Amino acid sequence: MNTGVATFCAGKLVALDTIEPHQIERFIRATAPARVVFEDSRLQSHTWTRAATRAAAAKMARNVGQVDAWCYLITAVCAELGIPVQGISPAGKGAKLNADAFARVTGWTGKSNEHARDAAMVAWQSRAITKLGRA
Repeated sequence: MNTGVATFCAGKLVALDTIEPHQIERFIRATAPARVVFEDSRLQSHTWTRAATRAAAAKMARNVGQVDAWCYLITAVCAELGIPVQGISPAGKGAKLNADAFARVTGWTGKSNEHARDAAMVAWQSRAITKLGRA
C-alpha cells in the first residue's frame, strides 16, 4: 500500500511524494502544513467494485476498513496539532488522470505516479488555500 502526497504553495503544485500509510502521522508532524485536504473514504457509503465471491467481498471490506482507519488518523492528528482538515469524497476528486492529462491540467512536468496524481487532484479545488493534499 502506498499513499500519495501533493504539496501546494501559493496555489502552485510544488512537490509530489509517495509514502507508506504508517508514515502519514510522521509526515504531517514533520511538515506542519497550514491545511490538510485528503481523500476521505468515510464520506462514501459504497465501494465501486462488486466482489465475485464472499471471500473477495470480505477482503474488500477489510481493505476499506483499513483506509477508513487512516482517514480517522489524519483527522485526529490534525485536530491535535490545530491544523485545519478537509475530507473529500473519493467521488468528489473526479476521475483518475494519466501522466499526460495530469500535466495538461496542473502544469506538472516532473515524474508522478497514480497515488501522487490522485493526491494532487484531491486538493486541486482547494489549492489556493492548501499546503498538503493526500490520497
